[in-house]
Amino acid sequence: MRKFVELAGFLLLVMGVSGTIDHLAVQPILGFLNVLSRFVFPKVVPGYELYANLTVAALGLALLVAAVRSRPAGRPRPPHPPPVPPAHRPGSR
Repeated sequence: MRKFVELAGFLLLVMGVSGTIDHLAVQPILGFLNVLSRFVFPKVVPGYELYANLTVAALGLALLVAAVRSRPAGRPRPPHPPPVPPAHRPGSR
């Protein structure tokens, strides 16, 4: 599940940045990433395409950060063994 959220966040981030670049200066490459910018946003939010693309990029970044922070920090450290009293140590008198 974490990998899916990470992939979705990365895709949304790239789509938002690519759509922003496409909106400001027409981008001839990476056309499949601009589907939202060219076909959806002009019909849904006409006049606010730039803000919509920046919002998609921010949502993608938030998903990426959430996916990275949900990872475990590593294996938990084993508990320390209890201290041995001095009278019971081998070799002590």
